[in-house]
Parts: sequence; C-alpha cells; structure tokens
Amino acid sequence: MTALLARGDRLVLASHNRGKLAEFETLLSGTGITVLSAGDLDLPEPEETAATFEGNAAIKALAAAKATGLPALSDDSGLCVAALNGDPGIYSARWGGAEKDFGRAMQRVLDGMGDRPRAAWFSCVLCLAFPDGTTRSFEGRVDGVIADAPRGDLGHGYDPVFTPEGETRTFAEMTGAEKNAMSHRARAFALFRAVCPPAG
Repeated sequence: MTALLARGDRLVLASHNRGKLAEFETLLSGTGITVLSAGDLDLPEPEETAATFEGNAAIKALAAAKATGLPALSDDSGLCVAALNGDPGIYSARWGGAEKDFGRAMQRVLDGMGDRPRAAWFSCVLCLAFPDGTTRSFEGRVDGVIADAPRGDLGHGYDPVFTPEGETRTFAEMTGAEKNAMSHRARAFALFRAVCPPAG
C-alpha cells in the first residue's frame, strides 16, 4: 500500500480527547509524524449528522483539515447489537444521555435484548482527510456477544457487556494489552498504519 503520509508531516487528530492524542502518538512513534490535537488548536467540534460511522468520521476529519490546511485523522466508533437492529451504533455515546452515563446505556442494551440472539460487534472507522477534500477510510470490527450482565471494571464504555469471539471474558475483564491486541480500534489502526512512513 502506498504511503499517504511522509516523515516530517504534521497530522491533526480531530478530537478533543487527550487520551486519544496519547494513543495516536504511540501508534505513530518512530514515523517522524507530529500529532497535533484539535483541542490544542482550539478547533470547534462539528456536528455529527451522518448516518454511518464512516460519514461521521469524515465530517470531523474534513473540518479539521480544511480549518488547518493540514492532514487530519478522526475516528468514529460504537457498539452494534443485531437484536436491536444495529443500535446503539452511531448513537452509542448518546444512549447514555447528556451525562454519557454508560451504566445507563448498558442497561438500555440489556433491557432491549429479551430472549433474542445476543450477537453484537464493535466497529471503528478512522478517516484520514486532506485539505483538498480527499479522504481515505480504514474500518476495524470485532464480533462477539452481549453478556447477561456487566462484568469487569477495566476498559470503558460498553466494555463490561461485550464478550469478543473466542473469549469467555468481557473486554472489561481484560488488561489493556489483551483488549488492544484484538479490538476494533486496533484493527483499524493497523490498516491506517500501512499508509504511514515506516518507523525507525
């Protein structure tokens, strides 16, 4: 795959989340790419109006690229439950209300399951955008099932109710390293990393 970024490039992370900035800096370690955050640049957060993860990731990345004149990277991700017609999906954070209470959001998922099949998946789409409007998307997905009840106190979001395929533990019962070895975000990152300059 042809590299889309080069050593010495500056890349805007279209997020105000400091944790994500640290994650991307680690991901790009040794590539010579400098990661800047939308928060540090005082960029506004655009309204996410698309109906897909890919669309919302593109909205955020394009807004940052056009505002700064630099390449920008964003992500959009969430939990999709087959029995709930793919919900909460792009509304994953909003299911927790204005407070983003994921305990409440997880209970909504569990209440909606009933006796239906428990198949679910986490999806993450990264979008790399350039000031000329060009975009490239990278999607990672991990399949699994919804647990009968929340288990574990590690991780974040819906991790306590999601058990990935091949595991008996939820994401919230795994260490960060164990989760990151198989997560939807790690899989999307691996695809994105292929268009970056080699480390070293």
